[in-house]
Formats: sequence, structure tokens, C-alpha cells
Amino acid sequence: MLALHKVLVGAAVVALTAAGSSGQTTGNLPGRFTAFAVSTGGPNSNPVASQVEITVDRWSSAGEAEQLMTVLKEQGPEKLLESLRSMKSVGSIRTPGNLAYDLHFAHVEPGEDGGQRIVLATDRPLSYWEAVNRPRTYDYPFTFIELHVNGGGEGEGKLALATKITSSRDGKTMELENYQSQPIQLNSVRRVK
Repeated sequence: MLALHKVLVGAAVVALTAAGSSGQTTGNLPGRFTAFAVSTGGPNSNPVASQVEITVDRWSSAGEAEQLMTVLKEQGPEKLLESLRSMKSVGSIRTPGNLAYDLHFAHVEPGEDGGQRIVLATDRPLSYWEAVNRPRTYDYPFTFIELHVNGGGEGEGKLALATKITSSRDGKTMELENYQSQPIQLNSVRRVK
């Protein structure tokens, strides 16, 4: 497991704990991004590439961020999933030919060179077959997205389509399983004006 203290606290935990202090005022809304998602595939699958469109309509509040951290720490990942699902949509993600699905957490912070670092999270849509048969993938219900864009609105990112979240032993950070080794690369990220 990878502690989010450097990667997703870089992405999620700092996002969750710093959302209140930053006031979420550094991002233009609505924000629409396109990216070319590239997965090298796993041991049993072939490489896949697809266009992705991400829309952010609002930034999550400090209260929402604190709620997620508290639920994870005190009640665990199953209740975190319920809490995340119950939050009002902050935007959506879609690929060509598919319906968009809601994002439930969005955080932005200033990045290097006048750019931005954007972290998004949601529950992962499950197929009927997956819900009934509960294969191993059923235990990976979260999706995290991390974008880094420069001042011109271009950059790169990562997408962890199916991940598991746990709290660190000290309860201060989140940990994402396989974040560094399994993410889908988001290339040619562009803010659409």
C-alpha cells in the first residue's frame, strides 16, 4: 500500500484536510478537462487507450473533507464509501459512448508555475454481475483522479479506477492500495475553455 502522505495526500489527504484552510478559491468553475487515458493493462489484459472528459462544477467544502477523514478513521472504508456516495455531485467523468458518472469530491490547490493540482474522488460504478457475484474487484470500490495542469491549462495526471482505501495506523492519512503501480496515466490533459 502507498501512504497518501506524499502521493494522494499530495492528492487526497492534504486535499481532505487542507480544503478548509484554502477556501477552494483557486479554481475557475466550471472546469472541463479532456485527457487521453492510457492503461498498460495488467498481467491478464491488453493495453487500452481512450479519451476521457472530466467536468468539475464545484469544489468540495472543508466540512465535506473533514467528514470523509473522520468517517474513515472512526468507522472504516465501508462507511467512507457510504458517506462519499451520499455527497452532492461535484461534477462528472465520461468516456466516448458511455454515460457520465458523478464525481463526489473535488479539491484544487495551487501548483507549480501558476498551475493547479486537482484531486477528484468518487465511488466506482459496479455492474449487476459484479454486485451479485462479488468477485475480488468488488473490494475496490473507489476511484481517484489526480491532475496537474500548468498556467496554460495543460498537463498530465493519474486515474486509479478501482482502488481500496484504508486509514494509516496513526489515523492521520489515507492509504490507497497499488496507487503507484496500477494507475491509468492521463496524458495530454487540457482545460477546455
